[in-house]
Amino acid sequence: MLALISAAIAPAFALLSFFYLKDEYELEPIIDIFRNFLYGFLLVFPLMFIQFAVMEEQLIEHQILQSYLLFGLLEEFFKWFLFLFVTFKNSKFLTAYDGIVYGVSISLGFATFENVLYLFAHGIEFAFSRAIFPVSAHALFGVIMGYYMGKASMRPEKKNFFIFLAFILPFLLHGTYDYILMAIGDWWIYGIVPFMIFLWVYSLRKVKVANEIRYRL
Repeated sequence: MLALISAAIAPAFALLSFFYLKDEYELEPIIDIFRNFLYGFLLVFPLMFIQFAVMEEQLIEHQILQSYLLFGLLEEFFKWFLFLFVTFKNSKFLTAYDGIVYGVSISLGFATFENVLYLFAHGIEFAFSRAIFPVSAHALFGVIMGYYMGKASMRPEKKNFFIFLAFILPFLLHGTYDYILMAIGDWWIYGIVPFMIFLWVYSLRKVKVANEIRYRL
């Protein structure tokens, strides 16, 4: 039991530490990071209930609709909603990178609980692949969401545009991730590996740029 829980939560904490320590200006308070992590954590049960109900009732059967609406849209919308109306409205970002830290925190809170439930259901032998793919993907969706939320804070004249990008890009990327898994079937590895490489490169570029955007004008 302890080994399974440790295997489930370790990747998220490793990724959260990595992105937290990439902040080149000023580290955010740990209590704020934990609070946002908890927000994401608490999203899992209501969203999984909705997804389960929709699948059981066969309300959405097409793979594209399941990927983009039931998983990508539903999960990223509620992460974005929490970020916007709880964190963004009540925090003062000194740099664009602050947004990345909070975005990753929320996403990894969600990914951690989801990972615990998955490993309890399917076994610890899936821990490595879960760490490399879905947990990492959630973290990177959080990077992208947080980057544009950070830019919205730094660039008030374009705030609404960047807030929109903070939602639409993670939603589309998340939907694409799930569609690759569903559509390719047993050959999913050949589609998901190039996609993850692209996601890492794109996200790390945003990390670099965010660290170069300083005080709000």
